[in-house]
Amino acid sequence: MLFSSLTVLFPLGHTSLPLVINTWPFNNATAAAWNALQSGGSVLDAVEKGCARCEMEQCDGTVGYGGSPDETGETTLDAMIMNGDTMDVGAVADLRRIKNAIGVARAVMEHTEHTLLVGESASVFAENMGFVAEDLTTNTSVNIFSQWLKGNCQPNYRKNVFPDPSKSCGPYKPGATVRQNTRAQLVNTRSHDTIGMIVLDQHGHLAAGTSTNGLNHKIPGRVGDSPIVGAGAYADSSAGAASATGDGDLMMRFLPSYLAVELMRAGADPSAACKTAISRIKRHYSDFFGAIICANTTGHYGAACNKAPGLSQFHFMVSNSESDIPLLKSVDCF
Repeated sequence: MLFSSLTVLFPLGHTSLPLVINTWPFNNATAAAWNALQSGGSVLDAVEKGCARCEMEQCDGTVGYGGSPDETGETTLDAMIMNGDTMDVGAVADLRRIKNAIGVARAVMEHTEHTLLVGESASVFAENMGFVAEDLTTNTSVNIFSQWLKGNCQPNYRKNVFPDPSKSCGPYKPGATVRQNTRAQLVNTRSHDTIGMIVLDQHGHLAAGTSTNGLNHKIPGRVGDSPIVGAGAYADSSAGAASATGDGDLMMRFLPSYLAVELMRAGADPSAACKTAISRIKRHYSDFFGAIICANTTGHYGAACNKAPGLSQFHFMVSNSESDIPLLKSVDCF
């Protein structure tokens, strides 16, 4: 059975609150969130602290500054935070010049009536809220960009354009040539994408959040699933929470985090909810690169991932009252 190992890790009937769970082996982020909770912080504080730690540590180069330069060499950030009690959400996308994307997302939630701010206007908002404008470029991102240019801008995310995007850099114009679908290979060769985090306190308050710098060599202005409510993450303190990671362009079309939470509301255990959410995407994109974590209101948790090139097992982090340190968990992909 695919999830038999997970059953041992969190048997039904066992409740362990509070709970912090996040995608990938980002243990320092887990510890930061857990410490925030233990210090009396709210679930929102914990999500913000955990994601912010990854932003500063540039987790895997896929979160925070200095990673995933776009076609112009610029790093931009996406983030989202959701309050499962009130259903309030704050999110930013295509954020420039500001390192603390999750902090700006929370500012959107707490200082505006909006849900999502994007692009240059989001950066201006952040500066007005007191966030410091900085260059997000590093030697690493400059090198990634320069190597990409030397390699004729390979890989990229263009299709049906001229000149042939599989051989040449732009500028591109619409063309009749149908490009072979190599999307799965493009995304599978990326490193881990996105920190997604769920926090549940001992009183049953839930929050979820995400932060990412997106895909290497993305087309400027591209926004993935991470800052989209119900796609990158979703939290409802009456049902549960979920957060997804992987090929956001495909995954956001299915709102997997929202689906998983609704399945848990209907009685599904977290592992089954996660697996169903992945299966829904797999039906249309069998080789997509992606995974999801889920937690219900009693502290049970689970995860699922699609078996694809470069992803046969998905690792995630957990902290709860059973351990003083973050624990690395894994699930086999299907």
